[in-house]
Amino acid sequence: MSNKKSAVDGDPLYGTDAASLQASFRYHLCCDIGVSLEESRPRDRYRALALTMRDRIIPRMVATRERQDASHAKRVHYLSMEYLLGPALEANVINLGLQRVVQEAMTGLGVDWHEIVEETVDPGLGNGGLGRLAACFLESLATQDLPAIGYGLRYEHGIFQQQVENGYQLEAPDNWLEAGDPWEIERPEDAIPVHFGGRIVKCREAGRFVVRWIDTHEIRGIPYDRPVVGYDASTVNTLRLFRAAAAEEFDFDDFNQGDYWNAVQGKIEAENLTKVLYPDDSFPEGEALRLRQQYFFVACSIYDMLERFKRLGEPWDRLPDRAAVQLNDTHPALAVPELLRLLIDREGLVWEDAWALTRRTIAYTNHTLMPEALERWPLPLLERLLPRHVDLIYTINHAFMKEVAAKFPGDAGRLERMSLIEETRPQRVRMAHLSVVGSHTVNGVAELHTRLLRERVLTDFAEMHPERFQSKTNGVTPRRWLLKANPPLANLITEAIGDGWQRDLSRLEQLKPLADDRSFREQAAQAKREAKLRFADYARRQHGFELNPDAIFDVQAKRIHEYKRQLMNALHLVILYNRLRANPDADVVPRTFLFAGKAAPGYKLAKRIIKLINAIGEVVNRDPVVRDKLQVFFLPNHSVSLAEKLMPAADISEQISLAGTEASGTGNMKFMANGALTVGTMDGANIEIVDAVGEDNAFIFGMDADEVHALRGHYDAHHHYRHESETRGAIDAILGEVFSQNEPGIFEPIRHALFDANDRFMNLADLGAFADAQERAARLYRDQPATWTRMSVMNTACCGRFSSDRTIDEYARHIWGLAPCRDRAQQVSAK
Repeated sequence: MSNKKSAVDGDPLYGTDAASLQASFRYHLCCDIGVSLEESRPRDRYRALALTMRDRIIPRMVATRERQDASHAKRVHYLSMEYLLGPALEANVINLGLQRVVQEAMTGLGVDWHEIVEETVDPGLGNGGLGRLAACFLESLATQDLPAIGYGLRYEHGIFQQQVENGYQLEAPDNWLEAGDPWEIERPEDAIPVHFGGRIVKCREAGRFVVRWIDTHEIRGIPYDRPVVGYDASTVNTLRLFRAAAAEEFDFDDFNQGDYWNAVQGKIEAENLTKVLYPDDSFPEGEALRLRQQYFFVACSIYDMLERFKRLGEPWDRLPDRAAVQLNDTHPALAVPELLRLLIDREGLVWEDAWALTRRTIAYTNHTLMPEALERWPLPLLERLLPRHVDLIYTINHAFMKEVAAKFPGDAGRLERMSLIEETRPQRVRMAHLSVVGSHTVNGVAELHTRLLRERVLTDFAEMHPERFQSKTNGVTPRRWLLKANPPLANLITEAIGDGWQRDLSRLEQLKPLADDRSFREQAAQAKREAKLRFADYARRQHGFELNPDAIFDVQAKRIHEYKRQLMNALHLVILYNRLRANPDADVVPRTFLFAGKAAPGYKLAKRIIKLINAIGEVVNRDPVVRDKLQVFFLPNHSVSLAEKLMPAADISEQISLAGTEASGTGNMKFMANGALTVGTMDGANIEIVDAVGEDNAFIFGMDADEVHALRGHYDAHHHYRHESETRGAIDAILGEVFSQNEPGIFEPIRHALFDANDRFMNLADLGAFADAQERAARLYRDQPATWTRMSVMNTACCGRFSSDRTIDEYARHIWGLAPCRDRAQQVSAK
């Protein structure tokens, strides 16, 4: 016991004073990297400081795990295909409460702290909002002392490094592990066997009917643990990621016979499973790889969860009292048959008991309203790769169809709609249905999203089990998105209302009266200007962009997708350009439009939209008539690091998805916290943002979800083109020679999407209202010190309900039945 205490609290090796940090830093430079301080490079110094901080984190992680295990605390096992973590060093230093002393220690050694921070690497473990939400949730779980473990995959190359060449997106490997990762702990001794293929046999053994899955191909999942540091570091939970490895990585007989390819073929095929996030599934081999990847992830996670439970020595009927499983979207849906399989085939439970335990343990978060985004796997592919799971899915479906028929007798249409098996050619397994049937709770991620889930997407299931459906509006962690990303604003907030808001974002309500205080507004405006100047300097150094900090920074930073309507934003840019060309002397507020986001490699139209944005920027930024009034830039390789610089600098947050398509959004919340004003539709969490801040402090436009739904089947994109002159002028410019850059027909796919496919996401229907909202925003921006800054302060003041701490508290109380697990000192402090 004394050793544990000294490791955290007393041993100089783990001390948190400047002298101890300096000694550890020098030690790691010498003994781990093999250089002296004088000969070290910035990358060496980053690694040495990361290892220094890790020394102070890992003992807390061990103590947290021991405390939770000893108390038999219920733990949530969060299953997510992606975690968009962002750089760890500075975030961990902040959550340890050591930012000042670490900077002091580095300054004392003549080391530039900021230079070290710039060397940090974004882990290539996520892509968009789904992964960033998962990262925020893990941090909030630790901050609230809630027992949790995240499960995911250790992607060797992440999704991809986005490069832009001649305006086109090019994909390159994201070699984020090239220099190693100082935060992870490899655990090869805990490797987990995962099986594919083979066949099943049904027989009787010892008087009992059993199913055996035989003749399979085995690979292994190697765990890597990363610490998840809560704010104040009293709890350090674990993110466990798995790397795929061959059960036998080298066939010596093949090698000796000169068959060098077959000697290592098993290793190559196994490692492909965790090479990249979201392999392109637009062709059969990619589809099979993605399914294998999802099952590998699920199999490792559920196996590991059950091993942890078995170490407690409790009976199986206690499993739901000790373990909760949360499926982050449908990617982990195979957790349902996998948990069932292990309980029946490995642990010997009967079907009825195993199925009851499975449903009581698993909960499911839905993240999409679009039917095509709800995963459906071809049954023949599943039968080839996972025959035992298909057998269990049939059994689940048979039992569920009996339930449905009993509750809704004679309703054949309902049976067909609710079946786990979709009767297409080939037949497909509906993973969202499997997730709903195999869980005790289904939640949406915003109020509108949950309503539409009940009314339009999972209607039959909501009618059958209305008690299972809940709404949990997403949130973001204030530690990363205010405290770390925007120090000038964070310091101003602390000076105004004191500490405590970092753990209770609702305290920012105290800023509301200060929105009318001239002195505070001036300080808030200065903090915004500092952020814009910092970002302008970054854009100049990294990309050669010359930004005007006096212009409105209008930002759309998110995954490139048709429903997010970057195309509508681009059409508006051309409208503005045409106006300025027609009237060069117009008195307008200078505006800088900034785009960032990646398109999936196989998503051709999204990639063409990136080309369009860059083509518009090429023309606008070089045109002497308009370039002092209008700028357009696309920032390549969107990441957490980029977002941390961009969001504090934004004046306008573009949240312009077609109403009824965005589940929630979290970028809207990050922008709001940093004082950007929302230009958006009544979609996703925008509705709740407007409810919190008031319509006077945002720019809402366009149709709502019910109006969009009513227009389906009646919408005519050609009507807008024929009758709206500015719309027609913008489209003609795009389809003509203005932006084609000597590539005739380059934007033909955009013409096809708008007219042949009838503008599926109704860009033209909302374009006029969008332009009007942008004009209102520009007029108000002229009144910078009063009206605009007041609105900005009100946005920050009202962002409290969008903290991920609030979201996690609701999950813990209403879905998981989870309570904080604290040591005695923490309990006394809490009282």
